[in-house]
Amino acid sequence: MIKDNQKYFNRIQVVADGLIIVIAYVLAWYLRFRSGLFAMDEGYLSMAIYLQALTYVVPGYLVLYGVFQLYTPKRVQGRRLEAWHITQANVIGLLGFILVLYLTKEQNFSRTMLFVFFLINVFLEVLARNLIRMFLRNIRKKGLNQKYLILVGYSRAAEQYIDRITANPEWGYSIRGILDDHQPRGMEYKGVKVIGSIDNLMIILPQNTIDEIAITLGLEEYHKLEYIVNMCEKSGVHTQFIPDYNNMIPTKPYTEDLLGLPVVNIRHVPLNNTVNKAAKRAVDIFGAVFALVLFSPVMLITALTIKLTSTGPLIFKQERVGLQNKSFAMYKFRSMVVQDASREKNKWTTKDDPRVTKVGRFIRKTSIDELPQLWNVLKGDMSLVGPRPERPLFVEKFKEEIPRYMIKHQVRPGLTGWAQVNGYRGDTSIRKRIEFDLYYIENWTIGFDFKILFLTFFKGFVNKNAY
Repeated sequence: MIKDNQKYFNRIQVVADGLIIVIAYVLAWYLRFRSGLFAMDEGYLSMAIYLQALTYVVPGYLVLYGVFQLYTPKRVQGRRLEAWHITQANVIGLLGFILVLYLTKEQNFSRTMLFVFFLINVFLEVLARNLIRMFLRNIRKKGLNQKYLILVGYSRAAEQYIDRITANPEWGYSIRGILDDHQPRGMEYKGVKVIGSIDNLMIILPQNTIDEIAITLGLEEYHKLEYIVNMCEKSGVHTQFIPDYNNMIPTKPYTEDLLGLPVVNIRHVPLNNTVNKAAKRAVDIFGAVFALVLFSPVMLITALTIKLTSTGPLIFKQERVGLQNKSFAMYKFRSMVVQDASREKNKWTTKDDPRVTKVGRFIRKTSIDELPQLWNVLKGDMSLVGPRPERPLFVEKFKEEIPRYMIKHQVRPGLTGWAQVNGYRGDTSIRKRIEFDLYYIENWTIGFDFKILFLTFFKGFVNKNAY
């Protein structure tokens, strides 16, 4: 059983973390006092005196790692989130260390050495945990270190759960079957069979062969939820609930406690927060100015090339829908022959479209035609990162066809976005694009924006779906 192995793995992880803390601390001392990289102080304390502090540092840091949930199972947790938790724990540890030195009036302890220790420790912890993660994921792909579970209820939620489990074998989940009162025994979805009715839980749970129960009931069967949870709680098996209405709630629901009554908010948008909004706007202004300076030679050459090869304006303005459903004029380098506006606005560009000029085909493929949108970013119409804006005609069409489509207009549209760096640009699935856009909106952080900008440089500029 995985839950038995997890205890031993956690103990090993605690020992490994303790060793890393000691190694980082000793390395920091050598770098500060013996490497020659820093100016030497007269009468600095010996290593023996510094090592005495480890009696408190090691257990203190291990407690902090526990507080920041670094010893909980992380089969599906992202590396970025784990690295952030490690950094947070080490920041608190560093501040605590300095506070103790201040309160004890210890002035000979090198603060520089502590800062070097902070940097080395964070680096080594992130490195070690990523190496462990890679090792575990590799053995899970081979069918080892599996976590066995049963699904209770056949529904859309069950299918979506199975889709994700089968697409990610490195998570190490093995679904033994589905219990359902309406589907016949033997019926299967992607190799996962219905193995009995919900009442069979009373037989399966005492056998102690299951690590987790995932409740995936359809909406019409929620009256059975309390009965199922009670059975699972008595057996001590970890139970999770995957709601059949997940297309209506965010991936990270914002909950409130109303005198003991949990209240789930249907939509939580981090960018509605004033501080988050101001931080993103500051990054947009700085980034747009920097990019305009950096790409000014490319923009100048593009402008000259367009002017010399075709007649018409350099900049093409098109109406798009942005923040709070307000329309704005989005700028692009003109990549097509000049045409009647009424004919242009109702038609998407298609492969081998005769309206696209030779220069236009190149700048569309490389996304150079999008560079004038940096002015949109400076004006506040757009952001560097966000959902791509659509024309009013298509907004009216998609809002009737695609659930939650209009949520994308709760944030500024972007020059690039999570959907774009995942390949959903141009003539691709609108539904998948919206799925990625909504994930971005509900999980926004400044770090997420920087990640998308970083990925844009490697796979976001060249657009194979641009015609």
